[in-house]
Amino acid sequence: MRAGNGAGGGRGHDVTRRHQLLRVHGRSVAWVPPLLLLAGIAVADFNTTGEFRIVSWIVLVPGIAAAICGVRGTALFAVLALVTYVGVDSAWPHQYQTGLPDFILVAVGGVLATLACAVRVRGERRMLHMRDVAETIRRTMLRPLPPGWGGLDHAAAYLTADVEARVGGDFYDIQPGPHGTRVLVGDVQGKGLGAVETAAALLGTFRECAYHEPDLATVADRLETRMSRHAGHVAALGRPDGDRFATAVLLGFPAHAPGTVESVVFGHEPPLVVGPAGVRPLPPGDGLPLGLAELAGNPGPPPVHRSRIAPGETVLLTTDGVTEARDATGTFFPLADEVARALATDPRLAEPRLLVAFVRDGTLRHCGGVLADDTTVFAVRPVREQAG
Repeated sequence: MRAGNGAGGGRGHDVTRRHQLLRVHGRSVAWVPPLLLLAGIAVADFNTTGEFRIVSWIVLVPGIAAAICGVRGTALFAVLALVTYVGVDSAWPHQYQTGLPDFILVAVGGVLATLACAVRVRGERRMLHMRDVAETIRRTMLRPLPPGWGGLDHAAAYLTADVEARVGGDFYDIQPGPHGTRVLVGDVQGKGLGAVETAAALLGTFRECAYHEPDLATVADRLETRMSRHAGHVAALGRPDGDRFATAVLLGFPAHAPGTVESVVFGHEPPLVVGPAGVRPLPPGDGLPLGLAELAGNPGPPPVHRSRIAPGETVLLTTDGVTEARDATGTFFPLADEVARALATDPRLAEPRLLVAFVRDGTLRHCGGVLADDTTVFAVRPVREQAG
């Protein structure tokens, strides 16, 4: 499966997992395989005929150690292999001894194995460091959200199409403030560090203006302005990716109007409301993606739509990694139909945690675990509405 969640995936995770597999009750057992091989070769050589000696195979021991042990352990096995070779070979009559050529082979093999181990360990340390850097970036962009943050019961799943990455162009956040709680979910066009940089710029603006601005339309306008400023900065640097855009959904849960959700859609799939009454979409709106406002005939933020949300209903937001996931026949994932079918069987699916898990697993199952794009599943439900 090429997907990884926010907790990571990739080579750094593989390194850590391998080290865990080579430990028993907290103690390293990486020395066991090369030691068993060393003993096995020595015993086998004692039980062969003089015409067929296998003691030179002992050069494999430091090679095995180089793959799973540390530098000191590999150097130790290189020395043990050389000492064992001398002891075993000396025990044979002179005419059957392999002598100096194989001694040089074992010695050189041990040195090369130790050097190879040093290169491997340095690479693993660098990979673990890069994983920590990527995790810091991920936590800065997709910051952890406390339970019930902003009066919303929420759940999220973030899957990256790139197994080496821990964060991409998808973004989401919840920002409570004196005027209510605002939610932003979006997807920056393209991939790579440029998409991450754009997503970070939008999230930074959202976290500030969603707190201070009383009107959701003003928040939407500030996001468009930030996108334009960011594009200008990138273009001034001479980079070729200054024409990026981002689809997004901006939600507002006004403090003065319980049971109401405001929505602004920037060229994104409209959110779905999932609850006891079934599945229904919020108004799609007619806004262009962020960064493309100048193409509109009537410049300005898209309209703010207001909808009622009943007790027990959850707002489900996804990026196109879900809606554009294809199976082997090229069929898109039927998100609304799948959720409605499962909801009819188990009404508890409307809970954010269960809903996100269902959509995540369904998407991966539909595309066979091979994601073509970063994928975000985000669900929110007012806590006061849930309590009824």
